[in-house]
Amino acid sequence: MPLLRRKPFALVEPPIDLEPSESLFQIRFTKEVFRDYNDYLNRLNQYRKRVWTCKVTGKTGLTYEEALVSEKHGAEKVQQIPEELIAPALRIIQYSMLPLKDLVDYIADKLKEQLVVGSQLYGKKNERVCPCKILKVMQEDAENVSYVVAWLDGSNNVIERAEVSSQDLVQKKSPFSRNILKSFVRECTYRNAPWVLHDKLAKKHEISTDIPEELRGKVSFNNGLVVFTKKRKHGEELIKYPIDDLLVKPSPDDPVFSSRPSPSRDFNIPIHCVGDLLMVWDFFMSFGKLLQLSPYTLKDFEKAISHKDSNVALLVESHAVLFRVLIKGDDEYYAAVHDKLPKKITMISWKDYLCEFLEMIKIPKLRQYEATIKRGRYSYVDVNAKLEIFRELVNRALDTTIVREKLHEFIEQRRALGAAKREEAIEASAKRRKVKEQLKADSGSNCSENGHDLDQDANVSADNNHRIQNGSIRKNRNSKIESSRQKDALDSGIKHSNLASKMSAEKFDSELNRSAEFGKVYNRKESQKQPMGDKDQSEDSYEQRRQYFDREIEKWCVRTSFLGMDRYYNRYWWFYRDGRIFVESPESNEWGYYSSKGELDGLTSSLNCKGEREKALLKQLKKYYGRICLELQKNSKDLLHKITRDDSVVRRSTRVRAPPRKNPAKAFLRYVNKWKEE
Repeated sequence: MPLLRRKPFALVEPPIDLEPSESLFQIRFTKEVFRDYNDYLNRLNQYRKRVWTCKVTGKTGLTYEEALVSEKHGAEKVQQIPEELIAPALRIIQYSMLPLKDLVDYIADKLKEQLVVGSQLYGKKNERVCPCKILKVMQEDAENVSYVVAWLDGSNNVIERAEVSSQDLVQKKSPFSRNILKSFVRECTYRNAPWVLHDKLAKKHEISTDIPEELRGKVSFNNGLVVFTKKRKHGEELIKYPIDDLLVKPSPDDPVFSSRPSPSRDFNIPIHCVGDLLMVWDFFMSFGKLLQLSPYTLKDFEKAISHKDSNVALLVESHAVLFRVLIKGDDEYYAAVHDKLPKKITMISWKDYLCEFLEMIKIPKLRQYEATIKRGRYSYVDVNAKLEIFRELVNRALDTTIVREKLHEFIEQRRALGAAKREEAIEASAKRRKVKEQLKADSGSNCSENGHDLDQDANVSADNNHRIQNGSIRKNRNSKIESSRQKDALDSGIKHSNLASKMSAEKFDSELNRSAEFGKVYNRKESQKQPMGDKDQSEDSYEQRRQYFDREIEKWCVRTSFLGMDRYYNRYWWFYRDGRIFVESPESNEWGYYSSKGELDGLTSSLNCKGEREKALLKQLKKYYGRICLELQKNSKDLLHKITRDDSVVRRSTRVRAPPRKNPAKAFLRYVNKWKEE
């Protein structure tokens, strides 16, 4: 079965007490059956994500169905291993501590050396080499081994039997490759380091499941999980961390962990819909230039979805850009709307385009709202259904050539920027080594002057002081020049940014490419101009360039990945365009968020790095801590400013009160798509 994040994934048990006439939803490739359509869709979307791993080949980044196909092909290849060699190979695998590559090499070498009953090979008979099959191994002593073989004809039928020595036998070329052996090892085991066979397989081939003597005291098993231990001086066992989080127990040497803050859950939509809300909004923000949809905040999108008005401009524009993409890239949708609907998508005609889409996808639960939408009552549609429709539209758009080409472009840009960043890091590392060597050489030359007289020492000291002072003057001068250059570069970057916001998607992409190339050339020239002795300035310049590349790489991000998981498998997400940290339950049906620096600090101080999951999560939180804090503080200031403005609106006289649509709390109603091209 495919692995989810390299761990086994259990299928849903079939529902009980099924009625013959009951309507059910079945997933084709797993045969899972669901009564509730939402549960069916959630599980199906989980299977469509590229988070699955083929257990046999080890391939990652697959959908569930792709992983199943990969496992089927891998299992067919594994069957190439002869039956008589399986048991000897399994004995080598059981409790081996070797890495996979070394283990496979060792198995291949051993199987070549030893001949077992049933092996087919060649033997010398009457000065000819003929095919044969080993029937029995006759061990005379450690050096002399003879075999009873059956000589075979062209159809593998036995002609006669004979006893031959090992020198008269010739091995066939191995019928399987090392890649097949790798798949064999993965398929036969459920743990590595040490590799542990499945219990049923071990019993079938009569292979012991007892921990070998050399591993006792180092490895133990707890609920099927491998735990590494080592002996203390006084004989007590010390666990080697990190281990699975659920096995971590309190210890006297633990730091003081704070209680984890409870995430906020004050959403305007049902809590189980938050995942779809985030996915759809993140798609719009990532592909806004391509879709010609100007950005809006997550909170505005959330308010618009739950607003009781049928023609909210923010939602109409968001639907319209997806319809345009489908008309250009989806033949089925183009055929459905061509010559049937007005070419221009307006505040009136958009609902007709939406109804055509619902009719095309034929999802019963969503089609029930078709009549409501046609009557112009979109606000009466359930929030969950609104987001499901958006999700279906986004998934359909992702399959179009237009979006896939853009995805490929994003990936290539990230690769190019990553390569440039690595080049910068290599250059900076070489500079640091050169500075250290220069300092070491200067120190050595000073030490060699110890034999001079006092007058010469005084002269050298005075000369060194003079050199240091001059160096300080040069450093200050260079620092001012560099500061001026950085300011000019920053101003230039701001101008580029302002220019980009007014460009079309195509012009923006080409301009950004030229800017990135200019940045790489500019940085390289500046690094060549810098004096060798100016270490602090060089370090600052490298750090600024590193941050520049991080920002540029982030701009070309096409998918937000979660930061990590806590001990209970809750997932933590950070969307840098929103700033908040979102918490998703293991079943994806509950969500919460952290929105302040205090909550972030409380979260980090509650994580136990002795656990594998929380250690990885803590590492990611520390990596992005500065940026997350900056975004959270920015949001706090915006919120304070918003509250102040709200209070000023409330305190106004009723005679001069602002119209309802000017209320800052309803800013989402005033959304205008500034990137729309008529």
